[in-house]
Amino acid sequence: MSKRPHLDIRRAGPGDVAAVRSLTRNAYAKWIAVIGREPLPMKANYEEAVREHEIDLLFADGDLVALIEVIPTADHLFIENIAVSPEQQGKGLGRHLMRLAEAKAKGAGLGELRLLTNQAFASNVRLYQSIGFRIDRTEPHIGGGTTVYMSKHLVRGES
Repeated sequence: MSKRPHLDIRRAGPGDVAAVRSLTRNAYAKWIAVIGREPLPMKANYEEAVREHEIDLLFADGDLVALIEVIPTADHLFIENIAVSPEQQGKGLGRHLMRLAEAKAKGAGLGELRLLTNQAFASNVRLYQSIGFRIDRTEPHIGGGTTVYMSKHLVRGES
């Protein structure tokens, strides 16, 4: 029986830009063959994102294994990016970060989480639905494919 890793979370700062970019690129690389291009998070300006968004880094036994990037708005918390290193996918770390996002939203008095994903990322759509997200609408993406708009209404005292 393997021991559970010790998890720590901390906010990303300017010195973490390269690590944020590297983790995100590694996490999304598997989707290039599916959609025929780099997913948008692989092309993001992480110098700007670290300054302007809230990026929380998840470490397991001291190693960076996942991150979540959120943007608080007036009425909801927008999940801009969630990335888990390929060797750590399927271990519940994404769900762990989604619970963190829910706690942040509730702590800020926000009643909803929102995110976008690519319809071709079917496993991600299923994951989000399994934790309470609903599909609000879909739209053709200018770069090809279909964008799925999803949201989760948060009820006080529930996660």
